[in-house]
Amino acid sequence: MHRKALAWGAAVTLAAGVAVAAVVAGPGLPGLGGKKADKPEVTLEFRASEVVRPRRAAMPLELSFSGPLVAPQTAVVRSKAAGTLLTLAVAEGSRVRAGQVLGTLDLAELDSRLGERAAMLESARARLAQAQHDHAANEALATQGFISANALQASRTALDAAQAQWRAAQAQVDTVRVTRRDAALLAPIDGVVAKRHALPGEKLAAEQPVVTLVDLATLELAGAVGTHEVSRLAPGMPVQVSVEGLDAPRAARLARIAPAAEPGTRSIGVTAVLPNPDERLRAGQYATASVVLDDPVQRLTLPVSAISGAPGQEGAWVIDGGALVRRAVVLGRRDPAAGRVEVLQGVADGDVVLGARFDHLRDGAKAVVVDEPAVSAASAPAVRSTAN
Repeated sequence: MHRKALAWGAAVTLAAGVAVAAVVAGPGLPGLGGKKADKPEVTLEFRASEVVRPRRAAMPLELSFSGPLVAPQTAVVRSKAAGTLLTLAVAEGSRVRAGQVLGTLDLAELDSRLGERAAMLESARARLAQAQHDHAANEALATQGFISANALQASRTALDAAQAQWRAAQAQVDTVRVTRRDAALLAPIDGVVAKRHALPGEKLAAEQPVVTLVDLATLELAGAVGTHEVSRLAPGMPVQVSVEGLDAPRAARLARIAPAAEPGTRSIGVTAVLPNPDERLRAGQYATASVVLDDPVQRLTLPVSAISGAPGQEGAWVIDGGALVRRAVVLGRRDPAAGRVEVLQGVADGDVVLGARFDHLRDGAKAVVVDEPAVSAASAPAVRSTAN
């Protein structure tokens, strides 16, 4: 009886162990003979407003160049004679007229030189008068035969020498007078004083700068464009110039195109002329000029927001056959105003392209375009992809 009880207890214990093992190693539990459940593939949903199709459009070509504005009508007033600067009646920013006296020099040394040259002229005039008198008398004597022909020729030579000396003295006087006249500090053009180079009381040397004048009525912007672009330009073309500090661009025109490229570069200089009647602009301000050239071709374009990737590695996400495909694209012209870019390769007319940049996209992932997010619980699992 005792043995039967022990056998029955062992059988019960074994059965209980088998039951527990069956519960622990139930279906679908890993590590105990079950299979891992397959995770359903997610389908990305995009609204119709989040996708675009390539569109044909003209892409005007914009050529730009930049640099500082310069005043072509610029004059440097210099001292034409050595002397002390007594007065300077203008300051930076003063407006002057052509012929206006800007200051005065102490010309005592020049006046003394003029007096000396005038005295030499009088002496030469007296010698000339004496030579003329002597030659006339010798001519009368030669007619009567009282002097030889050689003596008359010597008299003629002395007269010619006296005339030459008088002309030389006269030229020296004229030179000093011109120097004194030019020594007056007069404005050569209408304009504004840009800089004073000297102060009253300074001793000036000949040709030393005193003031610089600029005429701001017309300014120029000089820049450079590539040799492959310059053939599209021609003098007289309209130009829009954007100047730092101004909200709206100014109208200008293309004035000159250099005949040759800059040494060591592949660029050619161009110059735009900018009217400045109100003189709001100043020489030295930095500006950018743009020339817009019409495009006769309808090009395949996408919004700039549809393009992702680093320069040279650009791409676009296309929904093709219900799946996302990243296609490498080759870009052409850009239209910053319209926010579009030309696509030379990678997409075609009719392609469905994501119009914005999204995070965590995978090449080959299922994707659909819907008007509204799906709400049916019985539909395939789907997630919304979030744009950056």
